[in-house]
Amino acid sequence: MAERHEASGVDDLPIDVELITDSTDAALAMRLGTSTRADIDMRTPVLVGHLQLLLGEELGAGEDDAVMQQFRKAYKLLDLKNRPAKEATTFSAYFFMRDVADVTRRLLWIYTQRSGTGVS
Repeated sequence: MAERHEASGVDDLPIDVELITDSTDAALAMRLGTSTRADIDMRTPVLVGHLQLLLGEELGAGEDDAVMQQFRKAYKLLDLKNRPAKEATTFSAYFFMRDVADVTRRLLWIYTQRSGTGVS
């Protein structure tokens, strides 16, 4: 029988810590008074994608209550009924984006500590 070689999939790729750091830094640097709704709406899906990616990693949520708390916050943010609708105010969209960036950054820190890719 011929030996099969599995192609590397997207799931095999490491988390791009620098990209996620840059994305969260940029989002958290935005100011409500100078940010447009278009800017917020453009940045938010990227942050949501980063958050979803980190939730797919084994970060020890089953053994660590603090990690589980961050997972709960993340899942609550990702729930479609908790996301601001297109009709929502810029204020609501802005603070949702910041919340996503904040939880993403916290999970990224946990990821870097557990995977050994971060600075202690």
